[in-house]
Amino acid sequence: MNWTQVIDPLKNATLSAIVAVLPILFIFWALIIKKMKGYQASLLAVLIAILIAIFVYGMPVQLALLSTANGALYGLFPICWIVVAAVFLFNITVKSGQFEIIKHFMASITSDRRLQALLIAFSFGSFLEGTAGFGAPVAITAAMLVGLGFNPLYAAGICLIANTAPVAFGAIGIPITVASQVTQVPEMAISQMVGRTLPILSIILPFYLVVLMAGFKKAVDVLPAILVSGVSFALLQWFSSNFIGPSLPDVIAGIGSIICLVIFLKFWKVKQVWHFPHEPAPTINTTVHYSSGQIVRAWSPFIVLTVMVIAWGLQPIKALFNDLVKTEFAFPGLHNAIIDKAGKPLGHIFKFNYLAASGTAIFLSALLSIPLSGLKLTDAIQLFGKTLRQLLFPIITIASVLGFAYILNDSGITITIAEALAKTGFLFPFFAPVLGWLGVFITGSDTSANALFGKLQATTATSIGVDPVITVAANVSGGVVGKMISPQSIAVAAAAGHLVGEESKLFRFTVKHSFIMLLFICCIVFAQAYAFKWLIPRYNMLAAGTAAAIADLSKGRAYLFVLASVLIAFAVLIFLLNRKKDSPIPYTATK
Repeated sequence: MNWTQVIDPLKNATLSAIVAVLPILFIFWALIIKKMKGYQASLLAVLIAILIAIFVYGMPVQLALLSTANGALYGLFPICWIVVAAVFLFNITVKSGQFEIIKHFMASITSDRRLQALLIAFSFGSFLEGTAGFGAPVAITAAMLVGLGFNPLYAAGICLIANTAPVAFGAIGIPITVASQVTQVPEMAISQMVGRTLPILSIILPFYLVVLMAGFKKAVDVLPAILVSGVSFALLQWFSSNFIGPSLPDVIAGIGSIICLVIFLKFWKVKQVWHFPHEPAPTINTTVHYSSGQIVRAWSPFIVLTVMVIAWGLQPIKALFNDLVKTEFAFPGLHNAIIDKAGKPLGHIFKFNYLAASGTAIFLSALLSIPLSGLKLTDAIQLFGKTLRQLLFPIITIASVLGFAYILNDSGITITIAEALAKTGFLFPFFAPVLGWLGVFITGSDTSANALFGKLQATTATSIGVDPVITVAANVSGGVVGKMISPQSIAVAAAAGHLVGEESKLFRFTVKHSFIMLLFICCIVFAQAYAFKWLIPRYNMLAAGTAAAIADLSKGRAYLFVLASVLIAFAVLIFLLNRKKDSPIPYTATK
């Protein structure tokens, strides 16, 4: 069975676009107005999208159902696999009692919730986005903030908003690599253009987060710390994206901002520690002091996680794993059955690359953390079952959201909306980030949004006389602010923040901020296109097919050398810190 996509089913571009946007508007209505639970809203949205695909776009019923099933399967693997592994790892630290030591450690740096949010949600979350991506950063950081005593809604919401700054360079820069592959714009040029847009947001974002948490006056009270966090992150993000490439900005900026803020807090103290109103009194026992060895052991699950996801993100290691275990298949009845408007069949290959998947790196980190944290194997097995039960409804939500994304893309609904925006002519650079925002809202992934709309962005820009790197980079940058309201991201954050069934609250918490930041980026891109052309990097377009050849063995060997050095240094540190038997040391607080 073959079927050709219809982009303008109603023979009127405006009417077709209005009908096409109905499933998306339904999600906004269901979560903001009707306040539905996440899984209910996503399942109904899938149903509406299927009906429009069949009865308006003329998509055969069989293909519509197969497309939805393919998306749901992708939602289960690799997305849900990442979420399950990440939450399982965090639950191990809690069950073993190691998270209590982490609480003590964080309190020794600062017990102020504003500063803890900057360290964990903004900086550590950015670092995790750079190494793993695909939901892991929000899952881990939201769970950590809740464990520290944050209000669950604020913990999840703040982590979603904080995750905007690093998304463009997530998972070792894969969103920009994909954008380069589909547009033939060199990835270094895209990295530079994004690196001349997002650092502006990165400077503002820490202040924005603290104002959101505590109000303007309370944010001004910690303004020096906010500036250290935001400026250090933005400078490192700008430098690495413009002079190194798209692979490491999140890793470098995340680590760098943590180091800068921790050092700063050694010399600068907040005048009045701030906690959430009506927050339960801290349960940390201040009469106990933990040694360095115990602190390192408590953090060991996250240290192992960091090392593992960095290793899994390296291209040579990925290539090795994919060579050892390469399990993929053409989705039955769907592969090459849908023809796009250019006459090209759409491939639907499901890649079950379980060894190379980021979720596997996180799951192995969790397994290694079991003996490191002192948890019994039988307790860990029971804990894994409890984690699966905890994530039942988020798994349903994520699977249905990805089914929603696939049916919108395969039916042509998404392209209908995109082409309507592409007809805005001179104003297109202003609306270019909206396409990226829309793509991430639908798919939950900046990578997928770039694959979906990258070519359209480049072609439209060229037709109106604008440098294509501007609009391609705008697709990347606009996508980052769509991440915080993507139903997939909402489901992940709700699961980690113990808000299952309250996804509508979380959506309403973030949606306004998504639009504000989107407007901000739209204005920046419009100015870059016409007023600040000197910001555009110089580059030469790649020949067709060149962008796909991204393997760089010399870079891979360098990464492996750095990784080996880090592992050896960490092993030596552990040995030195644990020469003496660790035990809690009574500590008398000084006045």
